[in-house]
Amino acid sequence: MSASKPKESISRILKNVLNKSEQEFVAGRRNTVLQTLNKLKIQCSQKEVPNIALLGSGGGQRAMVGLLGSLVQLDKAGLLDCILYLSGVSGSTWCMASLYKEPNWSTKLETVKDKIIERIRGPEVSLTDPMAKLKKYYYGKDLFSLTDVWAVMVVMSYVKEIDEHTLTEQRKQHNKDPFPIYAVIDKQSKQSNDGDPWFEINPYEAGYSLSGVFVDTGDFGSQFHKGSKIKHQDEFDMLYLQALCGSALGDEVDIKKTMWQKIKAFFQNETTLEAMREEERERTDKAMRKEKKTEAIEADTISDASDDPISPPLDECHRAFMDLVNMNLSVLNGENPSGFDKSIRTNLNDLSGGKRPLISTMETLETADIRPEKQYINRFTMEVCEYLSSQIQNWLFDAGISICKCMAQWIWGRKYNFLHNMTDEGVKSTLLQSETRDYIDAGVLLNSPYFSVLREDRDIDLIISLDFSQGDPFMTVKDAAETCKKLKIPFPEVNITSEDKKKPKDFYVFKGQNTPTVIHIPLFNVVNCGDEVEDWRKKYRTFQGAYSAEMIADLMDVAGKNISNNREKLKEQIRAVIEKKRFG
Repeated sequence: MSASKPKESISRILKNVLNKSEQEFVAGRRNTVLQTLNKLKIQCSQKEVPNIALLGSGGGQRAMVGLLGSLVQLDKAGLLDCILYLSGVSGSTWCMASLYKEPNWSTKLETVKDKIIERIRGPEVSLTDPMAKLKKYYYGKDLFSLTDVWAVMVVMSYVKEIDEHTLTEQRKQHNKDPFPIYAVIDKQSKQSNDGDPWFEINPYEAGYSLSGVFVDTGDFGSQFHKGSKIKHQDEFDMLYLQALCGSALGDEVDIKKTMWQKIKAFFQNETTLEAMREEERERTDKAMRKEKKTEAIEADTISDASDDPISPPLDECHRAFMDLVNMNLSVLNGENPSGFDKSIRTNLNDLSGGKRPLISTMETLETADIRPEKQYINRFTMEVCEYLSSQIQNWLFDAGISICKCMAQWIWGRKYNFLHNMTDEGVKSTLLQSETRDYIDAGVLLNSPYFSVLREDRDIDLIISLDFSQGDPFMTVKDAAETCKKLKIPFPEVNITSEDKKKPKDFYVFKGQNTPTVIHIPLFNVVNCGDEVEDWRKKYRTFQGAYSAEMIADLMDVAGKNISNNREKLKEQIRAVIEKKRFG
């Protein structure tokens, strides 16, 4: 962008002040909350209207279905329109994306719920659709990462659709719904433990919740320099957003195994291989037609085939590629990968005509029977990919190579940094220096979006935390309290008894002076599951395939009971925060 052109877009640095559009939304929503409280016969003036945030934790499809079941019961209890903000991480965002696809979904939740359930218990999307979507992602942006792959190979298998809508399209479509906030974290900030890792995305803005720096959501991902946009990137769609938010279905080893298995299944599928072959046939035919045309025009000139070389046989390159995938899987499974190593080197040696295209770092596997270190296998993968990428001109094969490179480098959610080279003393310098940032599932740091609603400018009075976590059902609220204490953010003390850890109940309230009230609701507890809490946890693990229709119905019911059983307690706490505002 030349200096003479006007600035297209500028990053916003305005701490403790809400975006104007959000201010307008909140003002209108607070009127709805007031009318709802009057219907519930809860006395409240305009000034006393409580700002209530509902949080959905991560937990894969368990969180998606659990949040849906909870919202349905909040609606039946007449409490849904008391909610000002709805924020989620990971699996809860899959539910949110499905809901906000429908304008003013909360006015027709029963109908919307039926549509979502029918979809997620239905058949998977056919392979040709994710293949086409992968092509769009691969060619449609400067920065391709595993998040694009996760969207088409994993998230799609749970949500059973390709949602190409964007967040900015939802502006003005949800004035009767809670304000949505999708939460992720900045990977570099998490790793360095320096700065603000909590990152939020809503229909209007995307940015760092606590640092107070934001960019228009439509420009998140575009390239910026000193606060001005210099290169536009198309806004990501809702399928990608669900992948960005929901990729922490297990620890890193589990995710890597899943990714390599998905890559293997996708690229060894005959439909994929046939698509590669068809593209290769078309490319070869085009090259031959070009050569014949040249010969016809210049009959006395021998055509130089090097101008448009014919690739080595695709099947041989594909075989080496699949050996590489299997080799990575064998390493993760603790198996000896030397057989795949030998096959790869033999295959590529043949393809190169005996010129040994690979450097000596591969040699150690030939005789070793120990598992190679992570650094070694990553380097090995990059070397094989570099050679294969020079051999085949085929978008699907190129995409496979790029995916393997991303796996070796473990690149997720890479975006241009909208703060690049800005200067602001109130923002950590580490946020301003790098050209790109990586954004990942918030569940790897805190499996609930507390810090999106704990922004001072949102002035939240009551937080209702729905916890769908697989492990300790109190970890999210305990970690939030501990982090808030370090950051000097008002948050109540959280004390959990040893008895509660063993036998969690369905409703906890934490209060403090000059802090929001926090209601914490574990999904599986002794009230809705009796003595079978562990059985329910084992049945609904995070890291498993899509749930059956029966499992979805049972989970909806269990999650809903946590709301229906506590309708009066919820109203009691709403009254309490109103009293606190009235006299506090």
